[in-house]
Amino acid sequence: MVRIGLLGCGRWGRLILRDLKQLGAYVAVLAVGEASRARACEGNADVVASSLEDLPEVDGYVVAVPTAQHAAFLRQLVPSGKPVFCEKPFTSSAAEAKAIAQLAGDRIFIMDKWRYHGGVLALAALARSGELGPVLGLKTTRLGWGNPHADVSADWILLPHDLSIAIEILGDLPEPAAAWAETSAEGLVALSGVLGLKDRSHPWMQFEIGVRSPSHRRTIELRCRDGIASLSDAYDAHVAVQRTSSCLSDGPVPGTELRSVDTAMPLLRELTAFLDYLCHRGPPPKSSAAEGLMVVERIASLRALAGLPE
Repeated sequence: MVRIGLLGCGRWGRLILRDLKQLGAYVAVLAVGEASRARACEGNADVVASSLEDLPEVDGYVVAVPTAQHAAFLRQLVPSGKPVFCEKPFTSSAAEAKAIAQLAGDRIFIMDKWRYHGGVLALAALARSGELGPVLGLKTTRLGWGNPHADVSADWILLPHDLSIAIEILGDLPEPAAAWAETSAEGLVALSGVLGLKDRSHPWMQFEIGVRSPSHRRTIELRCRDGIASLSDAYDAHVAVQRTSSCLSDGPVPGTELRSVDTAMPLLRELTAFLDYLCHRGPPPKSSAAEGLMVVERIASLRALAGLPE
């Protein structure tokens, strides 16, 4: 039985605990506060500890504490020598992420669940196949209402998803070219930007994130020379493919082909990958510390381009 130390049992940590138990893991939870401890007990944690020192010996760790606490806990876990699966983003500081990656980059992985999403994997396969011609770019939209994370602004919560999607589909993450922000007295409301326009020979990425939209939107659009493939919602069971090579002619609008995708839950899939890695049954999980660092650095650059404070 794989033994996991789970740090945190909040809104997302309780779901991680649920899936780890479903996968048959022994889970020791670091839960600080009555509400967190109650969730750990309700989730049938094998051990509930109030400090890192009280956790038993484990095979690996999952970090699901608030983003602002990632760096401090990762530094405490490095001496253990055990693999660590850290919730995204790596940290909210490029300097901290770089220092930790240099310290233990071969043992730290980032939980980018969208890289395990069936629709994203289908779009990545389409991009690699060349079926719709060369890839021109990628457009993502991630809008909703409110930011329940008090420790960091919404860009650190929402944008890592879209940048990791770009890594999975495009195979890389272009350099930021432009960004613009909407702010209020309470902080960041929305951020939009473009990456990759400085090098026209490689695909670009355009994104929009925001927390004052009354409608919940999660869209991904792969734009290729001869067509567009898109995922219009996180829970869609298909991607839509439309061939657009004749869009400039005065003809009928081409039909849309719906292609089924794997609907397995991404969180369960990424945790399965981590457990398989710990058991030497599979490769390391996606999103290495180096890729996590790249995401943090891109967000820091986009914030600077938008005139946001460090």
